[in-house]
Formats: sequence, C-alpha cells, structure tokens
Amino acid sequence: MLAHVPRSIPIAVSPTRLNHAVLFVADLSRSLRFYTEVFGMELVTRVDALDAAFLRLPRSGNHHDLGLFGIDAPEGPRGRGVGLYHLAWQLDTIGELVEFRTQLREAGAYAGESSHGATKSVYGTDPDGNEFEIMWLLPREAWGEYADAAVVEQLDLDAEVATWSDVRTAG
Repeated sequence: MLAHVPRSIPIAVSPTRLNHAVLFVADLSRSLRFYTEVFGMELVTRVDALDAAFLRLPRSGNHHDLGLFGIDAPEGPRGRGVGLYHLAWQLDTIGELVEFRTQLREAGAYAGESSHGATKSVYGTDPDGNEFEIMWLLPREAWGEYADAAVVEQLDLDAEVATWSDVRTAG
C-alpha cells in the first residue's frame, strides 16, 4: 500500500494528460523503422545535427507523440544511456503554464523553458533528477511553419499569454 505523501506546496494547477515521451536510443534509424512500421507513426521531422526525430501517430492531435534522440550524436547527451529522456505533461491554457512555472520555482524544481513553435514549454526535475516537460499546445490551425518542424527558441511567456490567454487546447 502506498503511503500518503503530504503536500507542502499548494497546487494551483495540474496537467490534463501525458502529451508525449522522449527516448534516448542506440540507433536512430533502427528506432525510426520500428516505430513507423510497428506503430504506423509518421515522421514529423528529423534533426540530423541532434541525431533526433519526432514522430506522430496517424490519429493524434499532438504535434508529436514520440521524440527520439540518438545517444552518440555529436551535440547529443554525452554520458546518457538508452532509455527515457523525459515525459511531457500537457496543460489546458497558457495561463496554467505561467502558474505551473511558479509552482516549479517554489518547489526548487524549475530547470528552464523554451518555445518549440507549436508548443510552449517549462522544464523541471523530480527529486531523483528525472527531467519532465510541462507544455501548452497551440491550436492546430496556428501551427503554421511549425507543423513539420522541431525548434528550440527562447520563450516569451508574457507575449504568449497576451496572444493566447482565452484559448483552451486540452480540456
């Protein structure tokens, strides 16, 4: 039986669902073949400089459902083994992303933030050092040039809130 873990930080907002997973893989091409042939995933984009690929399930509304990073990439995660890189938890509004960033800072778990074009993300680490992403997904019709791209850009959360404050995408 699991013991109750007391909360020392009040929870203002929580994710609606798990959005995507990112894995470190030994052989990117081999993993791409597996996930496209066995799961029927579609390649969103491949980023050769990172030895990375992003895949989407055919019936998914996500930008990507799975990210794959080769562990031997020149700019990749040196010293990392095959396995989980991070999980991404989706929020319903951009305002919730602001609130969750505050929760992470108060918990001493904030690790950074970025814009990935179609998603806006804040990162944290759990007590064991496992990284996770808390993200908000733009409405599909607003993905534009980011529909088939994977970018890492600086996040201007104030500007995103000004643009998207009344938009719900996960609830």
